[in-house]
Amino acid sequence: MKRTGIGILGAGAISGIYLENLCRLFTETEVVGVYDLVEEKVKEAQEKYGFRKSYKSMEELLADSEVDIVLNLTRPFEHYETTKAALLAGKHVYSEKPLAAVFEEGAELAALAAEKGLMLGGAPDTFLGAGIQTCRKLIDDGFIGQPVGAAAFMMCRGHESWHPSPEFYYQHGGGPMMDMGPYYLTALVNLLGGVSGVTGITRKSFPQRVITSEPKKGALINVEVPTHITGILDFDNGAVGTITTTFDVYYEHQSRLEIYGSSGTLYVPDPNNFDGPIYLLRPEDGTKKEIPLLFDYSQNSRGLGLADMAKALSAGRPFRAGISQTLHVLEIMTAIEKSSQEGKYQKLQTSYRRGDAMKHNPVRGILD
Repeated sequence: MKRTGIGILGAGAISGIYLENLCRLFTETEVVGVYDLVEEKVKEAQEKYGFRKSYKSMEELLADSEVDIVLNLTRPFEHYETTKAALLAGKHVYSEKPLAAVFEEGAELAALAAEKGLMLGGAPDTFLGAGIQTCRKLIDDGFIGQPVGAAAFMMCRGHESWHPSPEFYYQHGGGPMMDMGPYYLTALVNLLGGVSGVTGITRKSFPQRVITSEPKKGALINVEVPTHITGILDFDNGAVGTITTTFDVYYEHQSRLEIYGSSGTLYVPDPNNFDGPIYLLRPEDGTKKEIPLLFDYSQNSRGLGLADMAKALSAGRPFRAGISQTLHVLEIMTAIEKSSQEGKYQKLQTSYRRGDAMKHNPVRGILD
């Protein structure tokens, strides 16, 4: 099978795992080349992963006929402009999260992709891993009965204590909901289906943050976005969910995600990962039991969604991390903040239907 050519915009921290998997794990893809504003980053990556081309500009990458899909790993506030440029150049696009900084930009990108007959979608793809896919099967097979509700928490004190350049987490397009919310919300809509409306309350707890990591230790960050956000989710199936994301608190565990049903409770693993553990609580004995993973891809498989996109492109089918999902998640996140600003319930414009699950106990051809 001819491999699908991938051109990568951005060689920052997240690019390493993408390059590792796209070059060495997935047979559907070939990384043609990479562009970054910092040429040294591209040279280091090229030496390590062996891709053929080091582009001198984004325009050079977008003009390359060998590139079928652009993987957009630029900073969040740059996603709209760079994705739009790639679509206008006739390239399919897989973007890191979020799709855009505001819903209107995401909707414009979706319309442009549809107009040009191009595939568009993106991260996160952790929902395709063994953990979330096993949870989906348990729910679909009735192990918790009728879904009643869900609760999701992403709790931490921010990134300035460890990230070498944490400013963008507190700028337009950043914040805990836009940064980490996509993992939790993508998992939730894959487990429970679409959301019809939301209510939210947000706050900016600290107007400035002090960087304590190297090499910018002591520098101040002016916070532009809410950093403690709580939303109530009104699911199409009648379930009611809550989500809290924060960069403002100290908490023992960063992640907590639970699904409540009429016949049991499912403890979902960290949606930022591909594996478990998974626990199921049933009324028979009132104790939670660990459930084995039933699917492949329990290791860090970032790029799996892009590999599925490449396979879908050659097979002429939809891909699982497509624009319907990424735009719906973007609207949920931005509507929660809009609800807080306006003080009222927000009915969503987008609708969402879950895509195909991964293969159960899969063999070669899992992405079919």
